Amino acid sequence: MVQGPGLQRGHAALSALLGHWRGSTLVAAGPWGPERSLDAEVTYSQVAGGQGVVQSYRHVEPDGSHFEGHGIFTVDPVHNDVLWYYIDSSGVPPGTAARCTWHDPVLRVERRGAGGWTRHSIRVDGDVLTHVTELKSLAKDDAGDAPEARTDGRGSAYKPFMRSVFRRD
Repeated sequence: MVQGPGLQRGHAALSALLGHWRGSTLVAAGPWGPERSLDAEVTYSQVAGGQGVVQSYRHVEPDGSHFEGHGIFTVDPVHNDVLWYYIDSSGVPPGTAARCTWHDPVLRVERRGAGGWTRHSIRVDGDVLTHVTELKSLAKDDAGDAPEARTDGRGSAYKPFMRSVFRRD
């Protein structure tokens, strides 16, 4: 069996994520409920001989229900950038893999779904990992006076959804 280069020669952003992290997630108020802070955890593990990193996130809501999300990151060897495929328990069908951008030291991805755009920013600073998730709707905003968001993602502004801050276990 031939082994590839693995993450040792892959994208530095992925290597920095590896491990188990515990912390909290601040969920902004919205149609999903009031603002709240929740205990959360995320694990990033190498898979496929170092060719990818699996992400497993989980938090428990006050009513005992939980939210979980799972992603897989890999490096595009031609462009040396990161691809991310993600699915979560929200019930929204997963899209295609999204190409991440690297804005040192932040790994960022914007992906379009059925309801709009989601932007993730992931940063590791020492033993602290911060993951910020923002949403942009394809529909008018709640006040009904904002223009429609364009299908290319350049319409209305992103709004906060979740901000997670973790410490390495």
